[in-house]
Amino acid sequence: MKFVSWNVNGLRACVGKDFEQSFLNLDADFFCLQETKMQAGQLDLEFLGYRSYWNYAEKKGYSGTAIYAKHEPLSVKYGMGVPVTNADGETTMQYDETSIYNNEGRMITLEYDAFYLVNVYVPNSQDGLKRLDYRMEWEDAFRTYITALDKIKPVVICGDLNVAHQEIDLKNPKTNRRNPGFTDEERDKFTALLGEGFIDTFRTLHPDDVVYSWWSYRFKAREKNTGWRIDYFVCSERLKPNVAEAKIHTDIYGSDHCPVELVLTF
Repeated sequence: MKFVSWNVNGLRACVGKDFEQSFLNLDADFFCLQETKMQAGQLDLEFLGYRSYWNYAEKKGYSGTAIYAKHEPLSVKYGMGVPVTNADGETTMQYDETSIYNNEGRMITLEYDAFYLVNVYVPNSQDGLKRLDYRMEWEDAFRTYITALDKIKPVVICGDLNVAHQEIDLKNPKTNRRNPGFTDEERDKFTALLGEGFIDTFRTLHPDDVVYSWWSYRFKAREKNTGWRIDYFVCSERLKPNVAEAKIHTDIYGSDHCPVELVLTF
């Protein structure tokens, strides 16, 4: 079963840069998008054999996520749920799509028999780290949400997580130390998520490979391969035996990010 994730940095613009051909060539069971920057009705883009699910930000031209899926889910949730545990110790998810964490269209969760698929676009801490405090609160809520799901069945998380976890994951770690995406605080939150029983699938299969998934549009960064690996597939550790492949498609253009891929055997 093939999963693909891609921050398209504006789907309407990406469609003008061979998105549809890339989509068909990758031929994934699940194709997850982040930063669609769309509102409902702005683009009619469907593919034969796929159902699509969209979460739009309230703010126009901002954020947004989508999933194209070949397989019909048991349930679909938009935004982040709140875990609720009953007297018997059973945990269920209570959803409030109007909460402060759910007005930017950052998450879609599809439920299947064997797993949950969570497509997420994690908030950027922004220049001057002016949104770092919000990011930290969001990370804690996200980790709580994911670990509650994991108690029910395994979880596959994908998307732009807006953090380079280790120094190997970006070109210039020393000069970027306090920049958004490479602060100690953001990296520690990623470590905390993994510590709850999850694995970074690419790094698990390729512990020493230097491959990036995002490059600035400035200074010919992609031409020079001055990049960051901030797009991930993270899954429950008990799915590790099912991880067959993890790839980063640096040869595919159309955005400042490239698609990343995971193949799981079930």
